[in-house]
Amino acid sequence: MAVNSPAPAPASRSRRALWLLALVPLMLGGLWWGGGAEEPGPDEAAGASSTPAPSRSSGSGAAKSVVAAAPVAPGKGPAPAAPSRSREEEEREAKRALWEKRLERAKFSLESYVAGTRYPPESRPIREHPDQEQLASPERTQPLERDSSDVQLKLKQEKVFVAGDEVVHFYVGCENVSRQPLPCQVTNASAHEAEHALGGQAPLAAVPLSFVDDGTQGDVLARDGTSTASFQPSKQGFPMFSGTLRVSFQVRSGSAEGSAFFDILYTPAPPARFTGKVREAVEHGSLHLYLGLQVRTAGRYVVAGRVDDEAGMPFAYVSFNEELPAGAQEVEFVVFGKLILDEAPTFPLKLRDVEGFLLKERGDPDRELLNTLQGYVHTTREYPTTVFSAEEWQSEERSRYINRFTEDVKEAQQELDALAGRPGSP
Repeated sequence: MAVNSPAPAPASRSRRALWLLALVPLMLGGLWWGGGAEEPGPDEAAGASSTPAPSRSSGSGAAKSVVAAAPVAPGKGPAPAAPSRSREEEEREAKRALWEKRLERAKFSLESYVAGTRYPPESRPIREHPDQEQLASPERTQPLERDSSDVQLKLKQEKVFVAGDEVVHFYVGCENVSRQPLPCQVTNASAHEAEHALGGQAPLAAVPLSFVDDGTQGDVLARDGTSTASFQPSKQGFPMFSGTLRVSFQVRSGSAEGSAFFDILYTPAPPARFTGKVREAVEHGSLHLYLGLQVRTAGRYVVAGRVDDEAGMPFAYVSFNEELPAGAQEVEFVVFGKLILDEAPTFPLKLRDVEGFLLKERGDPDRELLNTLQGYVHTTREYPTTVFSAEEWQSEERSRYINRFTEDVKEAQQELDALAGRPGSP
């Protein structure tokens, strides 16, 4: 006889229904979470599809885009990142750059000094002294009126240094901005002590001068628009004066008027006198020219001359700077052997325009002038080049400086070698 199972009790059914109701939210949440999840990445979806599927919309309705990875060229990977230098490497590189600059500067100093001192100071190429190629004969232009440049003054003086009974000429002309001559009248000209040289003392009386344009008193060409004045200090009011003299004057051109001046340095009694006699000799591979000088006042004499080649082309500037006693003396000019060989002038050579002064240790002016020997003073004999030496000039001072510059080069090179790790570097 079958026995039927008893029906569940009402309490048991109630507890089972509550447990099932608790599972419903969890199941619904799982379905919602799965529906909003992203698609698997490329690695996860490999083999399923070659094209990524678009993502599903989120609960907010905003679309999510999928960015495809940039293709990589076959056989090439991404460019490697540049290796960063350490602080120590950067400091080493900066130090190397600094010593490279020092080495370049040291080499330049050495080479420049060696080249610049291969001849002695008293025997130099004339091109190094372009302002000394000719005797000083200054020329200048300036506006006649301060507030207008319509009329320009053309001013020239024959010389700056005047000694003894020497005469100096001054030239004045007028021109427009196109350099066309204009009428020019010079008035109220006078010679007097320069104001800056008075030193609080009463000036000597001014001496009137006249400018002419009639072909006299040193005027080159009559009625050419250039007026000329002739001045001889020893005979025109300044026989005992020593120092700077000024020639001041007024100029009128049409309705324009203005003023100007010239300055000269004057010595009434030269301390020595050139005899004009010159002897020459080749000594120690150089050409020596000995110029006679009768010295009245002992002291340091500074003398200079110019040397031209056979065709009259300026070649060398020679100078003398030594103490001389009173009496018959000689000024020694050296035309250096290597200078002759390097410049190759055509013989015979010509000495010209010799000027000089006695240097004074104190006082104003600081010199007493000698009478200048203008024009050619002496013409040398002809010499074969074999009698001249190609050796550079040497002196204790030059050797000392060359050694110093050489040490600077060595030091810079050694520092660079050490930074580069070269063998033999300290």
